[in-house]
Amino acid sequence: MRYVRPLMQVGPTRPDGAIRCGWCWFTHAEILSRDTESHVVAVSDLSDEEAARFAGPWEAPQIMGILNTTPDSFSDGGVHDTLQAAVAHGQSLIAAGADILDIGGESTRPGAAEVPVEDEIARTAPVIVALRSAGVRTPISIDTRKAKVAEAALEAGADIVNDVSGFTFDADLASLCAQRNAPVCVMHAQGDPQTMQTDPIYDNVLLDVYDYLAQRIAILVAQGIPRAHITADPGIGFGKTLDHNLTLLSRISLFHGLGVPILLGASRKRFIGTLGNVPEAKDRGPGSVGVALAAIAQGVQIIRAHDVADHVQAIALWRASVAHPSA
Repeated sequence: MRYVRPLMQVGPTRPDGAIRCGWCWFTHAEILSRDTESHVVAVSDLSDEEAARFAGPWEAPQIMGILNTTPDSFSDGGVHDTLQAAVAHGQSLIAAGADILDIGGESTRPGAAEVPVEDEIARTAPVIVALRSAGVRTPISIDTRKAKVAEAALEAGADIVNDVSGFTFDADLASLCAQRNAPVCVMHAQGDPQTMQTDPIYDNVLLDVYDYLAQRIAILVAQGIPRAHITADPGIGFGKTLDHNLTLLSRISLFHGLGVPILLGASRKRFIGTLGNVPEAKDRGPGSVGVALAAIAQGVQIIRAHDVADHVQAIALWRASVAHPSA
């Protein structure tokens, strides 16, 4: 099998024959394989099926603002774990420019224990109800692995289901989303939060993650979820070493070949602290923005972020800089 990674470019001048992918375009692609060395080809050497994977309606990146209602999340645990604090923070994220709110009631940091369903519902559904009652119309995502939690969230007014287990933890979750016609995000993780950082090993992390996501997307489509309702997340930090994370980030444009939008969730993660020499997660905003801009330059459509205002400002300046016509 050959894998096609578009060599994305941005700018106001797009050559004839270039394939457009959102705000990016490419004239060449890297061809990857498990058996041979990678090589670069012109887009004219791609098959019609290969070239068609990269078309999409996206005109600008979207920011998914993180609202953790947990007592123990790695970055902001205990900060927004009351109803009043959670609603206020959700409103502040929207005011800062978040296009989506991602609400989670179970920490998935390395070593985190599973939270009972009833507790997770109690932490999330009332917040969604309160936000909707306050007039919030921004799409809301429920960050959960569990069908009952997702069902309660959808009843409360959530729109999207974001599952870090790739819809493998709870067999009922995919069918629920299909029945409710709810868009989903399917993520790659090796192991569960309690074990995922215990010596993760891959044959080829880039291609292994791609194949997993392709398989999960096919399964979700077979279960009745339209491909147009699916987003894929390579799962930075979920069962990956620093080198694994950097490999995925450096070639993240490969995942456009899945034919669905890509979500990047790297905000404030440990590798940013390691490379940036920033021990405290709350201080990793600048590094998070740097990673996000690098991903957006490869066409990544959704950035999941804690520091929404910083990301919105940086993306606005990035877009203005790369799209401005020559004098």
